[in-house]
Amino acid sequence: MRVRSRPSSSGRQNGAFRMIHILPDIHGQHAKLAAGLDRLGWRRRASGWHGPSPGARLVFLGDFIDRGPEQKKVLATVRSLLDSGKADAVMGNHEFNAILFHTETDSGPLRPHSPKNLAQHAAFIAEFPLGSAALAEAVAWMRTLPIWLETGGIRAVHACWHGPTIAEVSASLPEARLDEAILNRPGLTASRLFDDLERLTKGPETRLPEGFGFHDGGGHWREMTRIAWWRQDATSWRDLAATGVPDPVLPEGDAPRDLHAFRYVDPVPVFFGHYWMTGVPVVEAPYALCLDYSAGIGGPLLAYRYEPGDTQVRADRIQEVG
Repeated sequence: MRVRSRPSSSGRQNGAFRMIHILPDIHGQHAKLAAGLDRLGWRRRASGWHGPSPGARLVFLGDFIDRGPEQKKVLATVRSLLDSGKADAVMGNHEFNAILFHTETDSGPLRPHSPKNLAQHAAFIAEFPLGSAALAEAVAWMRTLPIWLETGGIRAVHACWHGPTIAEVSASLPEARLDEAILNRPGLTASRLFDDLERLTKGPETRLPEGFGFHDGGGHWREMTRIAWWRQDATSWRDLAATGVPDPVLPEGDAPRDLHAFRYVDPVPVFFGHYWMTGVPVVEAPYALCLDYSAGIGGPLLAYRYEPGDTQVRADRIQEVG
């Protein structure tokens, strides 16, 4: 299924695809970002950013903010790359949450200022104080990020590429971006559109059978689990549940068949972050790859090098850079 996508730089030069470096969740870890760009051959000179080869590009998978110590530096570097025309980026769930957190309506903020949400967002607020002009400008920039994109032969999304959901969202967001009209729509957070946006930025979820649950990486008890939509052959709860924690107690046997509707089977490489993988990077599917290996909380920053002619994901294109 071909879905409508945000217009973006095509990744072509004189009709040929060029190399693309893909970078996942950075979460305020500017030292890792700077080291990664340097190792990949990206240099900032007086004339602007220069890549390791003519026409080379960068694609960022979102989650630039929260957790790490240098939010401003990360945003400044990423924005300078986008402004130079050398990079594209999609919105992560932390940018999505920030937009909602700082969007006031007649009934209050779109994302409640609960203790849990305040704690998650504390590192960002420390650098962008509530009510400041810097905060307003940063959030306005976040709204310009598309939810998904197709460029240079690849697809990019933060948490889930699901053709029917993207087609549905496109009806309301033809450029794949949030805007003031959508954010001010009455009842947004209770709408199907909101559920769709959460699916693309946070991943599809399902409730575990009664009696099952787990503590997530933040120590919060969850009875809902994300679905590993990229694992084409997964049928059991153990293979389909993407809990992000080691050895969760899960039901035996197969998960409901309706969860298979989220499987990604298109022969187009799609790259995503979000899932806090650990250990040695693994290629779990021929056309889909998670690059988030927990750089925001002590793990490595990975990069993927997509080359002209690549038709499937390749393990030898993955590199630890920061």
